[in-house]
Amino acid sequence: MTKFKEKIQDGTINIPRLILKIVLIWFIFTFLVFPNINLILKVFIKDGHFTLDAISKIMKSARAMMSLKNSFILAVASIITVNISGILIVLFTEYFDIKGSKLLSLGFMSTLIYGGVVLVTGYKFVYGSTGIVTKVLTNMFPNLDPNWFVGFGAVLFIMTFSGTSNHMMFLTNAIRGLDYHTIEAAKNMGASQSTILFKIVLPTMKPTIFAITVLTFIAALSTMSGPLIVGGPDFQTINPMIKTFAGMTGSRNIAALLAIILGIATSILLAIMQKIESKGNFISVSKTKAKMEKQKIENPVVNVIAHIVAYVMFIIYMLPIINVLVFSFTDGMTIKTGVIRKDSFTLENYAKLFRSSTAYKPYLVSIVYSLLAALAVAVICIVVARIVTKAKKKYDKLFEPFILIPWLLPSTMIALGLMMTYDEPRLALADKVLVATPVILLCAYIIIKIPFSYRMIRAGFVGLDGNMEEAAQVMGAKPLYTMIKVILPIIMPIVLSVVVLNFNGLLSEYDLSVFLYHPAFQPLGIVIKQATDETATTDAQAMAFVYTVILMIISTIALWLGRYDGIGKIRSFFSKKKNGGRA
Repeated sequence: MTKFKEKIQDGTINIPRLILKIVLIWFIFTFLVFPNINLILKVFIKDGHFTLDAISKIMKSARAMMSLKNSFILAVASIITVNISGILIVLFTEYFDIKGSKLLSLGFMSTLIYGGVVLVTGYKFVYGSTGIVTKVLTNMFPNLDPNWFVGFGAVLFIMTFSGTSNHMMFLTNAIRGLDYHTIEAAKNMGASQSTILFKIVLPTMKPTIFAITVLTFIAALSTMSGPLIVGGPDFQTINPMIKTFAGMTGSRNIAALLAIILGIATSILLAIMQKIESKGNFISVSKTKAKMEKQKIENPVVNVIAHIVAYVMFIIYMLPIINVLVFSFTDGMTIKTGVIRKDSFTLENYAKLFRSSTAYKPYLVSIVYSLLAALAVAVICIVVARIVTKAKKKYDKLFEPFILIPWLLPSTMIALGLMMTYDEPRLALADKVLVATPVILLCAYIIIKIPFSYRMIRAGFVGLDGNMEEAAQVMGAKPLYTMIKVILPIIMPIVLSVVVLNFNGLLSEYDLSVFLYHPAFQPLGIVIKQATDETATTDAQAMAFVYTVILMIISTIALWLGRYDGIGKIRSFFSKKKNGGRA
């Protein structure tokens, strides 16, 4: 004890830093480690003895086995269709000279501003029983079942055109990073356009395509919204089945085991992706790298086909957006029948949002949850990144792998872990129960956003100039002052981008919310999903359209702020104003 006091006095032990580390250890153990360990123990330990009853139950459950089979079938099919769709849209907008490519790009980027339950809902309203496409098809084919958009085909269709976000973000950059000198050299050697594409361009992007393929497989394997909304009774996958079993007290161990299986599969796939990433990229580099130039399609027939395919895909991407936008301004009868009349249009739906507490409450709930979670995540990641980058002791480095645990786990496993752990008093929470409280969903939101946020903020810390901090210390600045006045201003653009993107991503979150939300505080994802149910009223459907439109607007602003340095542009604008308009 005496030595401990002496270390405090001589500054060897920093009390604030020690308290911070203790709080972090508590957080990691309480929310990242213990719930998942407890989940596994509850599956395989019963009455103090090891058991495989859960595995036996799954093997005997036709529904559970079918959900596993369906999930892997969907995942395999998705990596084919999504890659074809994703590679095509990138080639159409970045590699080939397609007329109107900028317009096409805006349509293809729509998946970046809305996704999950909101996107699936949009597709259902287009292709569902009263959707515009269904109306056209039934006029052409009177015997067509209005409920044709159900099952594996419907889910795969949505996955195909909703899963190309990674292609637009990563493959686009890979195409732009190509050395045009290589393509010119191949042309000069007599290589055909198809040879250049398949022998030079696409092979250079193999690492990027493979990484996207793994992410697509994981996304399809753990998808919730698509199978739940349009899968129908004959095509259910793991996550919807986990939701079903989790709602049955006697079957929660089956739900937990399915979540564990999903977690194991996800971990293996991410490990494979990490190994591939570590091998680097194969994009050619020269001393005088030439900017990529778009290629004119030489064959006139192929050129026409390419343009037709590009614009058909554009229509597929845009139809849900246009449909939602138009119907958000129509009355209940129009929404119910899908038939637009001269007197269909109204502003009543939007007016209701602002004057009805029932209508705007889900927005307030989602905004509060998303904002609190985004800010909390930023603080946690800043603290951990600071400790890890300035680690003086080996055990400080251990914060990093533990903070990345949610990266390896599907959201359903995280949700079930919290549900099955904190449905009773726990010492780590001062004997409090979290289940059936609004707090548990906030905790879940924070958990799932930590890994991505940490990687982004950690990169900001790694890129810092150490000389600036050393200079501050030489001038007598304390660590806390240095952190606030020197370090934070430098990394703040990254932090703000992370906050904005996390806020945006959580606004319509459904996969976690469906397990953990409090009935009195329903977030937007839950409300929008309920609007797709057969029992939903026209008013509920109308508000779902309004919610979706406003969410897309918010998402667009968030994407501009977070991805395209909108924050920097705003800061630059006001800086110019302050300086009298001078650059």
